[in-house]
Amino acid sequence: MHPTREGASVATTPPAVLAFYAPDVAAVGGSLTATALLGLVPLAVFFLLLTAARRPALHSALGALLAALSVAVLGYGMPLRLGALSAAQGMAFGLFPVMLIVVSALWFYELTVVSNRFEDLRRSFNAVGRGDLRVQAMLIAFCFGGLLEALAGFGAPVAITAAMLMALGLPRITSAVTVLVANTAPVAFGAMAIPITTAGNLTGIPAGDIAGVIGRQSPLLALFVPQLLLFLVDGWRGLRQLWPVALVTGGVFALAQFWCSAHFAYELTDVVAALAGFAAAVLMLRLWTPRTPDDQRSRVDAEPLTGRRVTLAVLPYLLVIAVFALAKLDAGGLRMPELLGAADIQLNWPGLYGTLLAPDGSPAGSAVYKLEVLGNPGTLLLLSGLLVTLVYSRAKDADRFPMTPRTGLACAGRTVRNMRRAIATVATVMALSYVMNQSGQTLAIGTWLAATGGLFALLSPVLGWLGTAVTGSDTSSNALFATLQQTAGKAAGIDPTLLVAANTTGGVVGKLISPQNLTIAATAVEQPGSERLLLRKVVGYSVVMLAVLCVLVFLQSLPVLSWMLP
Repeated sequence: MHPTREGASVATTPPAVLAFYAPDVAAVGGSLTATALLGLVPLAVFFLLLTAARRPALHSALGALLAALSVAVLGYGMPLRLGALSAAQGMAFGLFPVMLIVVSALWFYELTVVSNRFEDLRRSFNAVGRGDLRVQAMLIAFCFGGLLEALAGFGAPVAITAAMLMALGLPRITSAVTVLVANTAPVAFGAMAIPITTAGNLTGIPAGDIAGVIGRQSPLLALFVPQLLLFLVDGWRGLRQLWPVALVTGGVFALAQFWCSAHFAYELTDVVAALAGFAAAVLMLRLWTPRTPDDQRSRVDAEPLTGRRVTLAVLPYLLVIAVFALAKLDAGGLRMPELLGAADIQLNWPGLYGTLLAPDGSPAGSAVYKLEVLGNPGTLLLLSGLLVTLVYSRAKDADRFPMTPRTGLACAGRTVRNMRRAIATVATVMALSYVMNQSGQTLAIGTWLAATGGLFALLSPVLGWLGTAVTGSDTSSNALFATLQQTAGKAAGIDPTLLVAANTTGGVVGKLISPQNLTIAATAVEQPGSERLLLRKVVGYSVVMLAVLCVLVFLQSLPVLSWMLP
């Protein structure tokens, strides 16, 4: 056990009763390198269990958590009691707010499915493309997929849009590859921007600041992805014939991401961007008619949609924008953030706060648990879902679109049951990240990596890419590496906010090749076992986009492009 650090007074407390602990980047033999390499062991255990041993993510996270506790206690000298309390705090954060947001978002989406309104929404997208299969595929994979990523995430966009593209008549493997590539640009702000919220909570950097920087990186992908989708669906012919509508769709999506990430509710960035991109495509196709070859005409729905049915299908997404906008309203004497914030919970974690110390001997701020109760995105989504249930249950066409409050509640229970493994996995990953952060493992690794100096900015997105590629989640990647990025940035003299944002944006293109996403795509197109084929088809796009992001972040860390940052 380490001796008490300078600045901490424990003269009146017997060591057997209360043990103080502060992280030490040279805890192992007085060597930073040895300490950092030992700190990498839990991450190595996690990745090896997940890939080489092919264990489920939950088992891998549990193994890594045990490794992190062992390293903390035996290698770094952290009292076992404090290590266990750190893990408990991380699990609490993994449940509230992280999984509260994710489960609420998925329930919100499921309401449109159980009410049968989802089919009308799908047909609305189909009707826009003027019978051109390529345009419809782009809109469904990019705009609707982006909307699903914003609300649900966790593989739902890939599974749903892949099945929709197959229904349009697209070949199975082409459908899978198209939706995998499309599920890149929206990922950073997915599931109500929970990757960003997680990074903000772990690092102490305001989540809005991180979102603002990501809004200067991710839109670059959004600008070109729709054109890439046309190429995937119909090669150079599709790109040559349809580039104007792809450019408009991607351009408006990118502009909406850029504006919303810094000037509106960052949690709604992808919701606004997806709807704005879709609206821009609708307007473009009213002014410009694509030249559609016979072999690229889509199947036509026999029954026409009425304006009322389209309105009710889109209504949930308009409601969620209105609810979030109202929650952020701070004008005209109505200070909603302040009113909602009155119910916030701030808890000095029992047994941990005051005994876990910062380097200067003061109580570590990371031992304070904070939870927005009313202003939390999960709470706002629950409210939005209740409003949707109320509106749908009072609709006059209940015979065709059945929805009652009981149906909505049953859907909520079913969503929680279906998500129970994901809930346990995320809670365990958060416990792992808290143990690594509060024991000093992340601090040692970050300080060690900072020896690369300014070049670390070039490598920063690679960590996020690797984390998401392996875990299948940008949120988990940020849980593992956000604090590391912050520490390395401070030590190397690089803006920590830029590097934390780069971790998130790098994870965006890592999602493309994650085994979890590949399996979901293969299953959705009824081609189990085709994961290796899909990986071969998409890995090149992932690497190229990662290289572009690496160069962009490096230049943003220098005067060359630093003007881009907020």
